[in-house]
Amino acid sequence: MARQVRAEQTRATIITAAADLFDRHGYESTSLSDIVEHAHVTKGALYFHFAAKEDLAHAILELQSMTCRRLARDTEIRGHTSLEALMRLTFCIARMSAEDPVLRAGLRLATGGTRPRPPLSHPFTEWLDIVTARLLGAVKEADVHPDVDIDVVAHSLVCFFVGTRVVGRSRESVARQPRRTAEMWQILIRGLVPVTRRARYLSLAARLEREIAPV
Repeated sequence: MARQVRAEQTRATIITAAADLFDRHGYESTSLSDIVEHAHVTKGALYFHFAAKEDLAHAILELQSMTCRRLARDTEIRGHTSLEALMRLTFCIARMSAEDPVLRAGLRLATGGTRPRPPLSHPFTEWLDIVTARLLGAVKEADVHPDVDIDVVAHSLVCFFVGTRVVGRSRESVARQPRRTAEMWQILIRGLVPVTRRARYLSLAARLEREIAPV
């Protein structure tokens, strides 16, 4: 049992080290030797868990997917409206991205063209599915205008969120992401939410920014 625990810890250490390097330098510019040095493990330990760099990339995308699906479930089962659940999900991802190199690396891998192995979906496909479901719920709950094109809005929202993070990565601290997420929602709410419900969600965006901002 102790050996198994050590093996799991070593695997996690290697993934975190690889994620940090992929995030900071990119997948192509990171070698397995770089990862070995950064993780403070032997080459034998790395090859015991991962036969190739592609295996590490896939493991990071798997962890990113698991985290996003867990956050989506958590926000759904807490009794929030569909729109609030979607807003909370984006703020949670923004906060965790500031703290977790795996989520940051997952985004860089996804935007760099790395393809996950089936049956794992591409992160953007997964996010589009989640956003579409929440927006459909928000229309039914009258929190979003009934005449919006859900597919267009879902695509635009994912592009907005991903683009904000990608641009921010090279221009400002990742700790700025909660503010950028709030700004994104301030724009979207004014275009999507009926006037009678708009103040509630603008206030929610401001509150979520304060709640999840990194300390």
